[in-house]
Amino acid sequence: MKLKLINSILVLSAWLVPGAVTRAADPPVLTVAVFNFDAKDEAVRELGAQTATLINANLSAVPELIMVERADLEKILGEQELGLSGTVSADTAARVGQLTGAKVLVTGRVFKADKETVLVAKIIGTETSRVYGELVKSAAKPVTDLSSELAQKIGTTIIAKADTLVAKVESREERISKLKKSVAGKSLPSVSVKIGERHFGAPVIDPAAETELSLILQQCGFTVVDEKSAQKADVEITGEAFSAFGLRRGNLISCKARVELKVQKRDGEIVANDRQTSVAVDIAEQTAAKTALQNAAAALAERVLPKLPK
Repeated sequence: MKLKLINSILVLSAWLVPGAVTRAADPPVLTVAVFNFDAKDEAVRELGAQTATLINANLSAVPELIMVERADLEKILGEQELGLSGTVSADTAARVGQLTGAKVLVTGRVFKADKETVLVAKIIGTETSRVYGELVKSAAKPVTDLSSELAQKIGTTIIAKADTLVAKVESREERISKLKKSVAGKSLPSVSVKIGERHFGAPVIDPAAETELSLILQQCGFTVVDEKSAQKADVEITGEAFSAFGLRRGNLISCKARVELKVQKRDGEIVANDRQTSVAVDIAEQTAAKTALQNAAAALAERVLPKLPK
């Protein structure tokens, strides 16, 4: 396995992402991506991109929301031929969320109805596919005022409906309990874990992903061994991990991490290849980076551990 190009990861790391914004005692920060509004009618053809830009700017002032930069959004989605268009739907939301790291997508349409300019917004949860709508219209107000009004409605809806737009995050205790049940009563192999780790291109002495995965394995009843152990591992888990600075907002710093794993039996059979991206927020960069790696390793453990029993 090879780590992604550093510059690509740094672009992605600026976004708070899927399934893993963590900071004790704080409400979750919602990551939002605003797409160009559909504006096919000749009378409003130029308003689609303008409306999206104005809404994005207004939502940026909402403390509970983190906006995905539209320039970065174009760069990533352009390669996927999705583009910044109003064609994004609940069916494609999950894929777009994975690509952009956004938990909530905002798209919509601008059109003329009689003499009124109408702005209709669609708010989509990338993890739940739940959809909400908001609308503003006027025959006299400029698009700047209408966009501001719509952004206020959108922000209010996202915050009020966050529990239905974003999937419920299980606690660590709940995850461990579920994993224990999945392997209960089965013959558990001995396991070795070796995951190289880097932050900002520099090697890390105490790998967080390796530590977290080893701990979960032990808590679930597996015997964890290393090169100093007399016992040989029945299963080897190897991989690489990378963490990078994301963004700073006030005193909070976000870091994004990616962990890639290969799980292989002693006889050479590959049990699994998997990867996970995660984000964490803290007042210290190194702690945020370590927590992001820890979150990614925990998510991987949920998928990998049930495959290990003999």
